Order: sequence, then structure tokens, then C-alpha cells
Amino acid sequence: MTDRQWEIREVWASNLEAEMEIIRQVVTKFHYVAMDTEFPGVVARPIGSFTSKTDYHYQTLRCNVDLLKIIQLGLTFADEQGNFPASCTWQFNFTFNLSEDMYAQDSIDLLKNSGIDFHKFERDGIDVHDFGELLITSGLVLNDEIKWMSFHSGYDFGYLLKLLTFSALPAAEDDFFAMMRLYFPCIYDIKFMMKSCRNLRGGLNDLADDLDVVRYGPVSYTHLRAHETCADLVCRLLLE
Repeated sequence: MTDRQWEIREVWASNLEAEMEIIRQVVTKFHYVAMDTEFPGVVARPIGSFTSKTDYHYQTLRCNVDLLKIIQLGLTFADEQGNFPASCTWQFNFTFNLSEDMYAQDSIDLLKNSGIDFHKFERDGIDVHDFGELLITSGLVLNDEIKWMSFHSGYDFGYLLKLLTFSALPAAEDDFFAMMRLYFPCIYDIKFMMKSCRNLRGGLNDLADDLDVVRYGPVSYTHLRAHETCADLVCRLLLE
């Protein structure tokens, strides 16, 4: 991977359609998509009986995704050789109102400290329904040629499914994964892949330190690239 200047294309309501048109062209040649989201934390825990610890974790994810709103989505595109288009990274900024929307205070404080101006999000943010309609026709979903890359991404994909379907997540985890296979047929989760790699552990910052990768820009999503073997595992971060 060669050094380059990274352009982060900021997307608001005013330029959403124009930027999605560019992405529709990019995705025809660059099929690897690194993705991460920012969301307002975890505010609720489910109560009742659960069949397993896995079921409890899914129900926690479900109730929070159903209650809360996505704040940002980051996408970076590459081809199978690790080459990037001239514009390769987009940051989508969604409408969010601190006076009306639910959130965990520690998550909002972290985002504020990272430079997020929530007044601009309230004023200029993208409507989630407008984004969902454009995403469904973008070529990014329902397409088995697209390889999604992420890190510990259950909540990330939960919010994307909510954007795509305009509905609550399924009550059963099996139905959730069935929807995942439909909309996102191929996913590489770096966190899961690390289990097969000796001496790689911890979070994304730890992984970056272990692999001596460089961070770019005041953004809080990730740009990742991964191959199937441990020796070829590569990630590049775009973090604050």
C-alpha cells in the first residue's frame, strides 16, 4: 500500500444524491468496502428469559438499534489488489438532535471531543429514509460481488439493516442473520479473523499499533483491508 493524501468526502443532505451517484460508479470496479459507524452508545438492556448468552447479546443489540439513530457511516473502497479509486473514502453525516434523540452521554461526549458539531448534524444531516432509498439501488447491497470489511460490526450492520428496511430488527437472531446474508452476502470481520492470528488481540487501536499502520484525519471510522490468511492481514485506520 503506497503513501497518498487521503481525501475524506463529507456527505450531508445537500450533496447526498451527487455523492451516491459517484459511489454507484466506483462500486462497479472497486468491490471491497470497509465500513464503520458511529451511533449514540448503548442505553437499554433487555429483560426476561434468554436461551443463551448469545441470545442475550443479540437482544441487547436489537433493542438499542431499534431505539436509537445512526450518527455517521464511513465507507472506503478498494479493489482486490488493494488499489483505491481517486476518491475512496466517504463519511455520511445523519440528522441527529441532542434535544430530541436518545443517547448515552459518554458516547456523545466522546464524539464531541473528537470534533463533531451536533448543531450542524441537526441542521444539515442526512435523512435516514433518503439514504436508505439510495443505498438499496447503489449496487452496494444485494450483490455477492461486494466484500464488506469491518471490525466487531454487529451494531454497524444492525443500523444498516434498519436503514435498508425502515423497520425494527427481527426478534430472532436467526432471522437477523438471514437478512444479513440477503443484503450483505460476503463479510470479513477483522475482529473474528484475529482469533486465528497469533499475537493479534485487543481493539482496533491495538491492532494498528501491532501492524504499524498510520492514522489519518479527524474521523472516527475505520478503513480496513483484509485477506483470508493471517500473514496477509492488513489494516489501515482512519481514526481521530
